[in-house]
Amino acid sequence: MKELVYHRQLLPAVERHADRLGFHDGDYHGTFAQHGDRVLRLADSIGRQLGVARADRFAVLAVNNHRYLELYHAGFLGAGIVNPLNLRLAPKELAFILNDSGTSVVFTDWLFAPLLEQARPDLDKDITVVRMGEGDFAHDADFEELVAAGEPRVPAEPDEDDPVILMYTGGTTGLPKGVLLSQRAEMLNLYHVAIAIGLGEDRVYLHQTPMFHAASMAAILGIPAGGGASVFVPLFKPDDVIELIEKYQVNQTVMVPTMIAMLLNHPDFKAERVASLKTLTYGASPMPGALLKRLFEVLPDLKISQGYGMTESSSVLTFLTEDDHRTGGDILRSAGRPLAGVVLTIQDADGTILPTGEQGEVCARAGNFMDRYWNREKETAEVFRDGWYHSGDMGYLDKNGYLFLVDRVKDMIVTGGENVYSVEVENAIASHPAVEQVAVIGIPHETWGEQVLAIVVLKAGASATEDEIIDHARGLIAGYKLPKKVEFRTEPIPLSGAMKPLKRDLRAPYWEGRERAVN
Repeated sequence: MKELVYHRQLLPAVERHADRLGFHDGDYHGTFAQHGDRVLRLADSIGRQLGVARADRFAVLAVNNHRYLELYHAGFLGAGIVNPLNLRLAPKELAFILNDSGTSVVFTDWLFAPLLEQARPDLDKDITVVRMGEGDFAHDADFEELVAAGEPRVPAEPDEDDPVILMYTGGTTGLPKGVLLSQRAEMLNLYHVAIAIGLGEDRVYLHQTPMFHAASMAAILGIPAGGGASVFVPLFKPDDVIELIEKYQVNQTVMVPTMIAMLLNHPDFKAERVASLKTLTYGASPMPGALLKRLFEVLPDLKISQGYGMTESSSVLTFLTEDDHRTGGDILRSAGRPLAGVVLTIQDADGTILPTGEQGEVCARAGNFMDRYWNREKETAEVFRDGWYHSGDMGYLDKNGYLFLVDRVKDMIVTGGENVYSVEVENAIASHPAVEQVAVIGIPHETWGEQVLAIVVLKAGASATEDEIIDHARGLIAGYKLPKKVEFRTEPIPLSGAMKPLKRDLRAPYWEGRERAVN
């Protein structure tokens, strides 16, 4: 008998909460019954009107909205494999993903239809464009017409190992790789998150992390399945987020540290306007200690947790819980402990499992991992070698099983034979009161191989010199880790769709025509 399919989650919730308003998106306010009806009609039309079979892929290139949620749910009920597209892709990257995945149907909106048109000359085959929402752009079908044309029939249940998501990694370290995820993997990830932080019918959740990103998946699936309400902000804007939290009394959300900093620094921010917020999970990049301290000071009753994982694990492997945050101390620098069913080890380059406290590559075993990389047998075998998933993250485990991350392997700076972890330097610099954003990279040096460069954006109205930044960091990290140069910029540091600094892009001008030892 099977359990780990989304039919068993969504359909009972739709029946149980039929008359409750559960979906708020601008002028759209839908009940659970309306949501269920739209999802079933959409799933029917995706097959009958668009010709998409269960094993086929359909892509979504759009801002957060209720239609995006309906597409996910239709896919999880068997309409096809959902291919959610990163909104920050270049046209050629977008064309590569559509070609590589064999996707021929793309749902898009007025904001991103031009990007799709720019990619069209590089596509291997014609695509069917479906318009989501309003907007005057070329399209072959309309979302609402598809919903109206469909029959509200419940598709047959898939098998637990049937693929349901083809999610491409962000491409920040090379060409994107398609991560193929099954119903079982996604449902186990949902169970892990539900155990860690809860996803009950009392939840009013704000979808503000991009819906194409793995960090959004537990809420996309779990909030409706648990009977909670979903509120949508199309793209992250601090003033809109503040307004929506206040209007709908949002009590749960996920943010990355960059988003948290932007929210707290916005002139419209007042603690009383977001007082309904009770549960906040952060992740995707390290949380600077100074920012976490400020968050505690401003919202002392907030239940804060941190999740660590990756697209390949349907998102989550470890959690730093609310209790951990209340305990404080050194564990606040950690990514928490493995969730139920997850096993972590730290391994050296030869695959030897290292003892407690020694640094190496973070490796994991769990049931919520991907089946494979799409069309990449060699890369799949490499990342799953010796029965472990090899994350590419550097870290260590303490005696209590807490995972401490020190850097991405690709972002580690090797200077004069010493390893410098960029995250450690960034945390030191970020604690300077004048610093708004910081990214640390390695740039070429004739003698040392690489030297540490800090790229800094100061807060509005603040000032600091290179010497002041370096002197501030000097009291927090060893001398060889200090930046040799500080580059001040007025424009924001470029971020990926997951709100992570694009270090590959930041490094590129300095390494043009050179080969970097760590890449």
